[in-house]
Amino acid sequence: MKRFFAKRFLNLNLKDVIKTAATLAVACAVCFLLLPVSQNDFHAPLIFVLAVLLISLNTNGYIYGIFGSIFAVFGVNYAFTYPYFNLNFSIAGYPLTFLCTFAVSIVVSTLTTKVKQSESLRLESQREMMRSNLLRAISHDLRTPLTSIIGSINAVLESGDAMPQSDKTRLLSDAKSDAEWLVAMVENLLSITRIQADPTQSLHKEPQAAEEILYETASRFRKQYPNIKVDILIPDEVLMVPMDAMLIVQVLTNLMANSAIHGQTTTKIALSVRASGSETEFNVSDNGVGISKRKLKTLFEGGEISSDEQTDGSRSMGIGLSVCKAIITAHGGRIWADEPESGASVTFTLPLEEVAENDNQAENTYN
Repeated sequence: MKRFFAKRFLNLNLKDVIKTAATLAVACAVCFLLLPVSQNDFHAPLIFVLAVLLISLNTNGYIYGIFGSIFAVFGVNYAFTYPYFNLNFSIAGYPLTFLCTFAVSIVVSTLTTKVKQSESLRLESQREMMRSNLLRAISHDLRTPLTSIIGSINAVLESGDAMPQSDKTRLLSDAKSDAEWLVAMVENLLSITRIQADPTQSLHKEPQAAEEILYETASRFRKQYPNIKVDILIPDEVLMVPMDAMLIVQVLTNLMANSAIHGQTTTKIALSVRASGSETEFNVSDNGVGISKRKLKTLFEGGEISSDEQTDGSRSMGIGLSVCKAIITAHGGRIWADEPESGASVTFTLPLEEVAENDNQAENTYN
């Protein structure tokens, strides 16, 4: 038992200690304020039980709640029970009251700690499920384009001068396209790894003009998909949004590439941004074939997201969409997909420091 408590005290977290002390100090202050106006002392144990509950909810481990429970029993007896500022456990009825207070405090502390541990286990289970989905997607997404690259290069090498130059150019262009896609996928995986390892250190948030992010993304996208028209919808006033610009460009690029690849019939993509309360909403929509209803709920969980008719298995964007969710979540935002009348629409939010006063929109077409 001594070894257990010694280990617990050596592992005390300064923030949790401060939270515990501050909560108990507030409980004492409330009891002192109520002391002159209260007809009895019954409120004090209840206030300290509430304090123990708050301590257990806002700290990690049992030790803080247990300490709060012990402090509550002795503190109530010493400072808030007549005769005041004197320990006296012999007053009629009080030993049972203090015993019940201590028991309730311990039970509350234990239950809240177990609930928090269960929630932690649930979140860990979700992360493991996401990792499993990513591994399944990786095994598929790496194998198919690598096989294509090897096959194209072997065909060129083995044919020698017998293959027409136009066929060589086509095969090498296909291999180059697959290699570029693999590079993008590796960058996505690295982003997920960095964010999961330490979200606070992976983000370099600075206020950025939202419209500049949209135009930069559109410029990059048009180089790869020159035949797809990009419309940009921006507010009249400049929106300065705290973000890691490189990662948000990656999110928008992933979403636009998904529209181009899985939309199948996509000829136009619309990018928009607007202020919505304390958040900024970014939207990517297209006029492609859309997303099936059964895929919407699991769209960002790392599995394959292509439609049933999709035949280009090498272009699964499950990993890219998992990256999008990880990046937006690390920013403190949300991401979801809607089902418009035609095409697909994905929206994500980023917190705003200052809400724009005017969110009237003006549409511009990017040529």
